[in-house]
Amino acid sequence: MKALFEIVAGPLAQPRTPGVRYRRWRTVAFDGCSSITVPDAERNRGRFGRPRNRYGWTGYPLLRLMALVETGSRGLLGAVFGPRSYGENHYAQRLLHLLGPDMLVLADRGFDDGKFLAKVAGTGAQFLVRLTSNRRPPTVGRLPDGSHLARIRGVTVRIIEADITATCADGSRLHDGYRLATTLLDPGLDPAEALVRLYHERWEIESAYYALRHTLMNGRVLRSGDPFGIEQEMWALLSLCQLLRTAMVDAVESAPGTDPDRASFTVALEAARDQLVAAHADGNGHDLVGRIGRAVLSNLLPARRARISVRKVKCQTSRYAYANPEDPRPRSSTRIDSLAISIHAVQQTTAPFVSSRHPVPTVKPEPVPRPPSLIERALDVLRSHPGRRWGAQELAAEVGVDNVNSFCVLVARWARNGLISKLHHGVYALLDESATPPPSPPTLPTPPLPAVDPTLSRFQAALLILRSAPQYAWTATEIAPALGITNLNSFRV
Repeated sequence: MKALFEIVAGPLAQPRTPGVRYRRWRTVAFDGCSSITVPDAERNRGRFGRPRNRYGWTGYPLLRLMALVETGSRGLLGAVFGPRSYGENHYAQRLLHLLGPDMLVLADRGFDDGKFLAKVAGTGAQFLVRLTSNRRPPTVGRLPDGSHLARIRGVTVRIIEADITATCADGSRLHDGYRLATTLLDPGLDPAEALVRLYHERWEIESAYYALRHTLMNGRVLRSGDPFGIEQEMWALLSLCQLLRTAMVDAVESAPGTDPDRASFTVALEAARDQLVAAHADGNGHDLVGRIGRAVLSNLLPARRARISVRKVKCQTSRYAYANPEDPRPRSSTRIDSLAISIHAVQQTTAPFVSSRHPVPTVKPEPVPRPPSLIERALDVLRSHPGRRWGAQELAAEVGVDNVNSFCVLVARWARNGLISKLHHGVYALLDESATPPPSPPTLPTPPLPAVDPTLSRFQAALLILRSAPQYAWTATEIAPALGITNLNSFRV
């Protein structure tokens, strides 16, 4: 199955196909998928491990899939998978040999690693990668469009900072910012605004994973209780995805000017199933369109629409299972009417030369006022009605929060942290700031450590020390020297 996938994997679209290339480069994207579940068998747990959250071990074992995808057609150039204990960069480096000088790599902030970016540049490919907020490479030059030149691991890159304002169909306006690093250094040939719009193509790989995880697999768990069977099934699924994408691209290229985005993966999958169930075969072996392609062409999707929504995953163990109530993005998919991109200059990160005789005074920029946070808005409501008892749901309505369930979780967390008072279940009030805090317990001197018999176990020796001063609150750091323990982290556990 792996050999079959390696045969069918590769770029699918011709250079003339719409949406496949930016200038002379074929756009490809790296990303990982960590939501594919395998049976909870002993051998699978030993190979892939088990996920855990704040409640402990939970759910089925998961594997991490890493793919290199052609964004225009969503065809698979290559894929690797394995345990989630290895990061995305570890798996992505195993696919670098598939890159070439005719490719432009798009990646998100998870691939903001200097060594990885240097290896991507070493293949001859160009890249456009979003940077994390804490990465500030030193500036080595300024460009007239507001972008800067910098060095990352010996590679000269161009840094673009942009503010983005999206006006939605419901009249709301959303703001966000991008910090991008690219090896396309000429602002005349590659305008900053064009690259910011191009970066959005990276999300096509998410659609490719959606077709695999939800359309083809229908969210089910893989079958085998053995890691070797899991590998065979994964390579079979990836081969099937690539074969269906090949049929879809062949179909849209038979109608010049048709964007591959309009081809429906669901239609192609159902046409393939019908063809197998009815045992139909195309008699003409030279027909590249075939039954699957004709079904795709007769059910083309409308042109792609610009949309936005809050990030939410239908998985209870995911960190995106519930929408963040402070996220301003709409809870449902909303059409974007207009998109305004403002390029601004990156602040100088290299230290300027300052003479000791004539120091340059430091001018601090005016602070930008930030909107009040959710806890500040809630406290304002509580202070405006002193002495009133509030239910979590009516407080959410007064603050103006749509996702009441997430807000109730936040209110309970604020009460645990001592920001507000919890009177009883689901009822809260303003914390009485005038009340005198309870007196802190007196601090006892550290008692002497008793002699410990070396034949005792660590547990028995620790109990001996605790019983020697039952009124004293011992810490692991105080007990460890008496037991001869140097690894404090393990001893605390």
